[in-house]
Amino acid sequence: MIECLHAAQPELHGIERVVVWGGKPTLNALEEKPWLSKNNPSVLNQGLLKRTFWQRFCLSQAARDEGCDLLFVPGSSYAGNFQPVVAMSQNLLPFEMVELKRYGLCFFTLKLLLLRLTQSSTFKKADGVIFLTKYSRDVVLRITGKLRGQTCIVPHGLNPRFNNAPKLQYDIAEYNDANPYRVLYVSIIDQYKHQWNVVKAIDALRKQGFPIALDLVGPAYTPALMRLNATIDSMDFSRHWVHYHGAIAFDELHQHYAQANLGLFASSCENMPNILLETMASGLPIACSKKGPMPEMLNAAGLYFDPEQPDDIARVLRELIESPLLRTKLAKASYAIAQEYSWQRCANETFGFLNAVVREHKGIN
Repeated sequence: MIECLHAAQPELHGIERVVVWGGKPTLNALEEKPWLSKNNPSVLNQGLLKRTFWQRFCLSQAARDEGCDLLFVPGSSYAGNFQPVVAMSQNLLPFEMVELKRYGLCFFTLKLLLLRLTQSSTFKKADGVIFLTKYSRDVVLRITGKLRGQTCIVPHGLNPRFNNAPKLQYDIAEYNDANPYRVLYVSIIDQYKHQWNVVKAIDALRKQGFPIALDLVGPAYTPALMRLNATIDSMDFSRHWVHYHGAIAFDELHQHYAQANLGLFASSCENMPNILLETMASGLPIACSKKGPMPEMLNAAGLYFDPEQPDDIARVLRELIESPLLRTKLAKASYAIAQEYSWQRCANETFGFLNAVVREHKGIN
């Protein structure tokens, strides 16, 4: 929420002061504001266990000592006794059992199930909960049931660095193996991201004569990376047309979008797909998963596929690749939608909701 605080004008919502507790790296990243107080208890610079203990047993009293009227917990889990409290849902994976099953029985699965319990408890007790999309709200409420507190939907904003007006779209005949048509998929390599199915789809199109290359960018969950590498080895052992670039610094990502011809997003589980939003802002035509909240964000400005079906991914890619006019139309439409998302909007709607929760708690109309 650092970007949200940078854009915030809490005084417009009757909020005089914002107190942030955090570790030194987080607080150092926050711009100095006349209304902002930064608190750095030494324990917050230590390990996860100590930080969790402090939040559970010390945060509530710290908020009282500062004279706070509300406690906002963006991290989704809170077990203290301060009121009123507003939480934010930022991780949907614990609430989607179909996606959890992809990991099998392992420590990571147990960790996610524990997160489901702690976050569900937080949301049920909270005086307000902020969701990032309608889809994520509906998924969570199917698990928790109706919440006693207020809820609202406030999407995250977009870093303007990604804004790049749509390019001129060329016929596929203008490309060849020396200058291939570049498909870009930015995301962590993980079980619900389906990069191996994308590789299979690109391989099928190349066998049909299309000069396509695939660029994959993002860190990796080891078991999923092993599966991806096995797929690549069986189809492009020399890495002639599949290029996995690994993790890229966030401030360099826009350069990869600028070099691509088409954006692809094949995830089946998202809370709010920020990467999809970045791809939309980059002026690229987009082939997208039909699962999760993706259609809620992209609307009719992309073509959709089933991310678990390589043939369906190939079908959508072929439709886009064969039509420069369709690519042009969709790229312009998705770029326009992306302009609706800003951190200014996020900050205004967030602080407006926080003020509404305080007013209800105090019985103010």
